[in-house]
Parts: sequence; structure tokens; C-alpha cells
Amino acid sequence: MSVMFILLPLALLFAGAALLVFIWAARAGQFDDLETPALRILHDDAEADGVMTGRDGGSRGTAEATSGSSARPRAPAPPARGSSSTA
Repeated sequence: MSVMFILLPLALLFAGAALLVFIWAARAGQFDDLETPALRILHDDAEADGVMTGRDGGSRGTAEATSGSSARPRAPAPPARGSSSTA
């Protein structure tokens, strides 16, 4: 029973800290836009423009990016849904 005198205030402090962190995050705008960051990875603007970006942030032209050992081969496209690949 004496352990309740330790655990109950500790749990209340933990819940209060979690509430303060949530209020801080809501006021800082962390929950303003939940959709765009998840969809941003689906947009491939750099490759569509013909410019590939290197790891250092610089851009490389298409001729340099597609020739040489640093170019990665494209994976084959997956089969269309509903189509049967067995003959």
C-alpha cells in the first residue's frame, strides 16, 4: 500500500509532462499539416525535369547522371493489377 504513495504522484507528474509537451507541440505548429510530408516522397520533380541531384546537394546534368558508374539502373515496372503473368 505504501508503494501507492510513490507511484501515484510519479504517474501524475509523467501525465502532466506529457500534457505540457503536447500543448507545446500544438502551439508550435507540429500538427498543422499532417498530409503533405507523407505525400512529398511520392513527387519526383528532380527526375521529371531531367536533373538529378547529388548527395552533396548539387545538381548534375542528365548526360553526366546517366553515363558512368554512378548511374543506377531502373528496376522493371511491376505488372498491371488484374493481369495474369502465367501462360
